[in-house]
Amino acid sequence: RSTKSTSTGDRSPTGSLVEPGAGLPQLVRGNAGNQPGRLPTPVGSPGHCFKRVTLTKPTFCHNCSDFIWGLVGFLCEVCNLMCHEKCLKNLRVTCSCMAPTLVQVPVAHCFGPAGLKKRFCCVCRKPTEGNASLRCEVCEMHVHADCSVFSCADCRLCHQDGTQTLDTFQHHWREGNLPTGARCEGCRRSCASSDVLAGMRCEWCGITSHAACYAVLPPACKLGRLASVLLPPSSVQLSSRNYSKMHCYRIAEGSHHDMDEVGPSSPVAPRETPQTSSSESAKQAVRVFDGDDALKRGAFRLVSVPRVTRKEELEAALRAFYLPDAPQRYELQALGTLQPLHSEDVLNRNGTLEHKKDAPPEAWVLRAVPLDTEVLKVHVSLRQMNQTRFYATENRNHVIQVSLLIGGLPLLLPREEYTQLVQEHLSVKSDDDVCVCVCVCSPGAVVLQVSCFSEAERVYMLAKDTAVCGKQLTTLVIPHILHNKLARGACPMLVFVNPKSGGMKGRELLYNFRKLLNPHQVFDISNGGPLAGFHTFREVPRFRVLVCGGDGTVGWVLGVLEAIRHKLACSEPPMGIVPLGTGNDLARVLRWGPGYSGEDPHHILLSLEEADEVLMDRWTILLDAQDLSEDASQGDPDSGYLEPPKIVQMNNYFGLGIDAEVSLDFHQAREGDPDKFTSRFHNKGVYVKVGLQKLSHTRNLHKHLRLQVDKQEIELPNIEGLIFLNIPSWGSGADLWGSEGDSRFGRPRIDDGMLEVLGVTGVVHMGQVQSGLRSGIRIAQGNYIRITVTKPIPVQVDGEPWIQSSGHIIISAAGPKVRMLRKSKQKQKKSSGTKDARSESPSSREGGH
Repeated sequence: RSTKSTSTGDRSPTGSLVEPGAGLPQLVRGNAGNQPGRLPTPVGSPGHCFKRVTLTKPTFCHNCSDFIWGLVGFLCEVCNLMCHEKCLKNLRVTCSCMAPTLVQVPVAHCFGPAGLKKRFCCVCRKPTEGNASLRCEVCEMHVHADCSVFSCADCRLCHQDGTQTLDTFQHHWREGNLPTGARCEGCRRSCASSDVLAGMRCEWCGITSHAACYAVLPPACKLGRLASVLLPPSSVQLSSRNYSKMHCYRIAEGSHHDMDEVGPSSPVAPRETPQTSSSESAKQAVRVFDGDDALKRGAFRLVSVPRVTRKEELEAALRAFYLPDAPQRYELQALGTLQPLHSEDVLNRNGTLEHKKDAPPEAWVLRAVPLDTEVLKVHVSLRQMNQTRFYATENRNHVIQVSLLIGGLPLLLPREEYTQLVQEHLSVKSDDDVCVCVCVCSPGAVVLQVSCFSEAERVYMLAKDTAVCGKQLTTLVIPHILHNKLARGACPMLVFVNPKSGGMKGRELLYNFRKLLNPHQVFDISNGGPLAGFHTFREVPRFRVLVCGGDGTVGWVLGVLEAIRHKLACSEPPMGIVPLGTGNDLARVLRWGPGYSGEDPHHILLSLEEADEVLMDRWTILLDAQDLSEDASQGDPDSGYLEPPKIVQMNNYFGLGIDAEVSLDFHQAREGDPDKFTSRFHNKGVYVKVGLQKLSHTRNLHKHLRLQVDKQEIELPNIEGLIFLNIPSWGSGADLWGSEGDSRFGRPRIDDGMLEVLGVTGVVHMGQVQSGLRSGIRIAQGNYIRITVTKPIPVQVDGEPWIQSSGHIIISAAGPKVRMLRKSKQKQKKSSGTKDARSESPSSREGGH
């Protein structure tokens, strides 16, 4: 088979270290050693083409990251690596043009838009700036958009494909972009640099080293401090031959930035360096096309060459396309008139192009020199030809099984009807060669087990464009976790991230967790929901869950867990929270803070590993809306409106009246213009504005409600809002119950099996509670609530509001308690500086549950 490479590195995809230059011929570029200022390629640094340059500004060495004293430095004309003369002897960094040849089996990158932090390109080693830079969603590969096509495919290998066995696990090194304060694992000196691309870092365990030191470190990787929460690649199996890495890691296609070619609209600038002494007037930019295919597509690169002599044009063209071969194997053919070719004529010209003899060439076409005994003639990209590999593998009859999760189907159907829907809309048919097994994993979702790559690819692409009963289907590729290969005592972390929460913070957390952990254990909850993650971990005997989002996201994950817990080997996984919402009341109670403010994701994972497990009640609310009009009560069923019962789950609180009305107005404002609601401060400002518009409301809610607590009638005071609390935090951290003792009621706890019933008299009362000046009106405590509503009123459950019709509302305990992770006090003190006084709930300050 042939595989095309696409990033930099010097190891096999399993992470085993490959000695730079081992078994490779040293690069010879014509008579480079005899040209003024050129140096022969140092032994141990394949691909570099060094030139002595005069330094005109402060410069740092890329090998040792120290300052270069003096006026002389040594610059690689291919990858822009700069180093001391003394570092030439022990230089181990491979040039970008030679790096792909050191990767045994390429693993493609998943490039997407880069962040705003300063980074250095791993191909040309220059700083990345603005929107023209990309980053891999899985590893620390940062490149310019025009450099991405010259990066080699050395991304992390995060799973087995069934054809290889990962018996040993070794470091996966990536050069540069180290965190501030990083120290070498070998010499213990600082190895980070904010000025150049320097230093090495293992992308699994996180250890750092100098470029001259990393090769002497033990090759075995122990996965670092996150070993107990990380899903090792040897335990994940995925047959992914026909799927891109974006599909394998369930990365939304909207975040993928396709930069497969560089066209005339975005030409690559000449590769000048500030250290060279040649003037701009002495050079000119020439367009060079990489073969006839690039000429047909109009994709070229600008190459800077001297105006006087043409001797360096070929070498400059090879450097521009990162081709490490000898110049004698290539030639430049002049192109006089640059005209677009709209057919296959370029393949029928027998390698010749018309050129006006008297006119200077406007562009050049880079081609391979024809051989006397030529068998294969190449008309496509020479760069692609250079990166093509051929492998001889043992012919084994591997068992192919591709798992596809199909969501968006109608709810609560029998398995036979789900099978019929799949066969009807996706044209799935099983025969002797193709076996498709339909497994119902949750209401509205099925898993297809396909035994043929081509059939799995067809079903995947068709399902993405198919709608059933007016609802678009979702399809995801699901890996299989080999739980028997997990280490003893391992407790991997299942991470759900809502990228739409917290502005851009959710997107950055998703990226950071994919880098720190195995991307197969990190799920974008906006792409298929939580079901994909739980189905992937269904056979893992012990794991934890991390939810990055608001209270609504946490409730969503808990609801899916409740629905499929009977199918999980670990039916009660404890759950931690990274608060990305507006209120984040549950996160406050569990000491995770009022909101995410940029904490190090690595520290978050360590805090979760040391967190305490606590139990929390969950409640079921039955909304049975019945028509109470006179006509309906007299037996005329067609004269009134009858709504079927509705069941919702509650984790935090349930409100009727004024607080639900304010929440409803806010929800409608956000739905009308969601782009403005990306900041917690803006959201709270809108809440205040909406609340001020409700000052004129009268206290008559009690006239339209009848309340029973534990089958006892409760007389309601003059209130405008009725609230039922499960946790001691309400409305972004307010203490609605209060801290005063009361002999009538017990102390509230999140696991006491009781709900606290309180009332508020209006917006002014709510504002006083928010300010800590008052508390709510205590009404009752109980575990079975029955409410009779005589008119439509606003209600809200955990911040999700709607208008509820008249009828009965019943609140009761929802099955077993759920396990939550509460941040330990010692860890909280270390990570907290000056925080909002309301960031913790009263129960967390007092040490209760």
